[in-house]
Amino acid sequence: MALATVASGVLDLGRVAHIAVLGPMPQGLPDFRVPTASVDEILRLLPGAIIIALLSFADTSVLSRALAQRGGYQVSQNQEMVALGAANIASGLFQGFSISSSASRTPVAEAAGSRTQLTGLIGALAIALLLMFAPTLLQDMPSAVLGAVVIAACLSFADVPGMLEMYRLRKVEFALSVISFLGVAFVGVIEGIFITIGLALLVLVWNAWHPHWAILARVDGAKGFHDIARHPEGRQVPGLLLFRWDAQLFFANAELFREQILAAVAAAPTPIRWVVVAADAITDVDITAADVLLMLHGELDEQGVTLRFAGMKGPVKDRLRHYGTLDTLGHDIFEPTVGSAVNRYRSLHDVDWKDWDEP
Repeated sequence: MALATVASGVLDLGRVAHIAVLGPMPQGLPDFRVPTASVDEILRLLPGAIIIALLSFADTSVLSRALAQRGGYQVSQNQEMVALGAANIASGLFQGFSISSSASRTPVAEAAGSRTQLTGLIGALAIALLLMFAPTLLQDMPSAVLGAVVIAACLSFADVPGMLEMYRLRKVEFALSVISFLGVAFVGVIEGIFITIGLALLVLVWNAWHPHWAILARVDGAKGFHDIARHPEGRQVPGLLLFRWDAQLFFANAELFREQILAAVAAAPTPIRWVVVAADAITDVDITAADVLLMLHGELDEQGVTLRFAGMKGPVKDRLRHYGTLDTLGHDIFEPTVGSAVNRYRSLHDVDWKDWDEP
């Protein structure tokens, strides 16, 4: 940087070769001023402010996580957001730009040997001294030199082995990472981030739309009840269907929940009397899903099948009670565990069943 600046100044490259240079900076420190804005100005600024806040949050979170992984320490996201907010308030009071962590300045500082936050204070002091006493010192520095320094430092964050490992372990996340990079590089920072966030939300909805479910069976020598697809040697209690649903119930997957239970009842090796849903993983039930539960209850009732739940969390029960769903399903359809539901079923029905751990 020093050599390029001296060469540019001596040869007057900015004028002779039309190379872009920094030019003189304004002298002195910015004045303290409480910003004022009319309602119309605030409304015009609000969309941009929201985007800046989103970008600042994303940039800070990603960069801090990458540095924490590299340094082997943990980061408090809440503390970072408080610091970022305080820094932006201070910047606004001195007519500064909105700020966040920097994916360019931080690698440059790290490449120079930075290890603590003291680097930022020293950098701020150096800039203040430059503005007050030597605003023209760097006026001949070619802009391309700054770009080269930033690119060289940021290359240290290009984790090619990590990307290859991500491709091997989870191709969906690899695809999102590539799309994010291409979007930022060729479309724009804001557009690229929004595209990636939108696709990530679609993946989230798709996963919730097609959750894992299982029919449970008892496996000799193993405690609890297990997925019969993974343990085909498992035994099912005659007349009892244990169905586990590993997601919340909402409008996108409620119909699939109903269809899978009805299909499992139809395919059971013995006529089903009870369907017990292992509901430990069900963290929420929306109104649409509650209506589907009522429909499922009616269809099972027509077949003489009782619908019950095991391990359902209290807040989910409260929600069903608030909907009025339990007025139809019944308020006594819950068991604390799958095991207690099996014991209750066996106490009410004479079935030919002996468990492996019973004397």
